[in-house]
Amino acid sequence: MTLRATLERQWQHGGWLPRLLLPLAWLAGAVIAAKRLAYRAGWRRAGRVPVPVVVVGNLYVGGTGKTPFIVAAAHALRARGHRPGVISRGYGVDAGPQARVGSGTLDPAEFGDEPALIARQAHVPVAIHPRRLLAARALLARHPEIDVILADDGLQHLALGRDVEIVMQDERGVGNGRLLPAGPLREPAARLRSVDAIVTNRSGAEAAPDRAAPAGVRAVDMQLEVQDAWRLADGARRPLAELPRTGRIVAVAGIGNPARFAATLRRAGLPPDELVALPDHYDYARLPFPDIAADLILVTDKDAVKCGTLDDPRVWAVSVSAHLSDPTFFDWLESRLHGHTPA
Repeated sequence: MTLRATLERQWQHGGWLPRLLLPLAWLAGAVIAAKRLAYRAGWRRAGRVPVPVVVVGNLYVGGTGKTPFIVAAAHALRARGHRPGVISRGYGVDAGPQARVGSGTLDPAEFGDEPALIARQAHVPVAIHPRRLLAARALLARHPEIDVILADDGLQHLALGRDVEIVMQDERGVGNGRLLPAGPLREPAARLRSVDAIVTNRSGAEAAPDRAAPAGVRAVDMQLEVQDAWRLADGARRPLAELPRTGRIVAVAGIGNPARFAATLRRAGLPPDELVALPDHYDYARLPFPDIAADLILVTDKDAVKCGTLDDPRVWAVSVSAHLSDPTFFDWLESRLHGHTPA
């Protein structure tokens, strides 16, 4: 077992390694507390933009399902008459001093895999930059019609003022409850008491924890449901039930929690014989498919956006959509936007 796998297992179940790393976690906690104090005391001020900002982030490091939730939120807000846009850090991309703005079919090498996927699936303009306020202002300058911004990640990026905070979590909950690197948390678990909503992605291989949401925090469950699949070689689409089920099936996922993809396939009736778990944000500069012995290879949409057109008819991308347990959740979210204080 690799050191990373050992650490992730002990983040959940305890062990000697988190205890060894506790001094570093205490130091991280002191830095986080000092940063928050600076904003509460007014020594530092968050920048505002003239439209509401909804931050969708997580405490648990890695993937918890933010991207499909943001796509669903963008569609829901548009159906309610809004014109949403999305900002993101653009993981792995050097945007330079100015934010990068685009829409439609975007190059993941220029925008990052998740922003490119959001732009394609949600049909919204996106802007990327590590400084989220800079991204938000650039997005509005290019697209003044936008009346609400969804911030992909950025819960800890306090320089951007926000109107609604939504935390995504999954079956891992808060793990051992400790900060990085002794635990998986970017901020203390007590931060959940100050957000507006907690969305629990129950699409994982294990049951998500049933924990009561803090008082005043709206809680909702999310499931990722398979829509269909499309072949990267020619774009042909088919329902998952029509894919060949004979021979060897391999799932390939370069996402934050690859096991969740395999669990989604099992629930959809297409269990893989093997899961090839690649690093999150894997760039596919070297394609793994020629080395895989399989009759059918299934990848996520996030992986597919970086693969381009492949001359390998075995490779199909599985498209999923987010479904919430509370059908009024996006009505609630829209109602929160009306309390926005303009910049």
